Amino acid sequence: MEIFGLPLPVVMGQIVVGLVNGSFYAILSLGLAVIFGMLNIVNFVHGAIYMLGALLAWLLLAKLGVGYWYSLLLVPLIIGAFGCVIERTMLRRLYNIDHVFGILLTLGLAYIIEGLARYWFGAAGMSFEAPPEFSGAYNLGFMRLPKYRVWVIVASLSVCLATWAIIEKTKLGAYLRASTENPAIARTFGINVSLLVTLTYGIGVALAGFAGVLAAPIYQVSPIMGHSLIIIVFAIVVIGGMGSILGSIITGLLLGLVEGITRAYWPEASTVVIFVVMILVLILRPSGLFGKE
Repeated sequence: MEIFGLPLPVVMGQIVVGLVNGSFYAILSLGLAVIFGMLNIVNFVHGAIYMLGALLAWLLLAKLGVGYWYSLLLVPLIIGAFGCVIERTMLRRLYNIDHVFGILLTLGLAYIIEGLARYWFGAAGMSFEAPPEFSGAYNLGFMRLPKYRVWVIVASLSVCLATWAIIEKTKLGAYLRASTENPAIARTFGINVSLLVTLTYGIGVALAGFAGVLAAPIYQVSPIMGHSLIIIVFAIVVIGGMGSILGSIITGLLLGLVEGITRAYWPEASTVVIFVVMILVLILRPSGLFGKE
């Protein structure tokens, strides 16, 4: 069976790859959207944090013998705590000044983290084994679908939707939004604004660390693994609408699919198709597909 001239297994294989990539795009762009939408910080260190999550998972496995499941719990907590330190010591000094200072600071932090990782671990990729529960693949008849990739899609989307629900539908989320949208009024209601702002940034970077652990068994763990990815994720955030949490999730997943299908039919264009979509969206709807004017 063929679809527009290509065998069905080839097309479906690229769709699966697109879904996996889209899952990473969704969870990474969600973290960026949380940080920008609530703190108004353009967080260029996000790609380095994603790499740090994968590298920390590898270290826990290789040096301490900590398995995948414990890493999946520990790494986001460690990365989140690291993010809280960054917010407390550096970022909170930049909230009331021009965006360019936040961009320069986070970009500088990204280069420092990547440089230190390259110095200590080299540029070569390191392997990270998936848990034995996800070895093998599901036989769908027309293709074999790796079990671990199914888990990545399910885990990413579950975390994305849970994060959206917490921020938009719970009392804690209301406190978080109030603390970042109107801190003066929030303080009059006895809300600890400083703590919640720090927690917001910690949640945003913890999502990147979680994505890093999920990515470690699929991609080679290396100090440069987040370098090019962050540009794509920023493009997705722009397309979805800067600060739109649900928009980032939906756009990340859809553009992963678009990239996968493009790779099947026109491989040369697969690396630029997201940026083409971004240009069209900026021309037709500068606020993004889900953003507010």
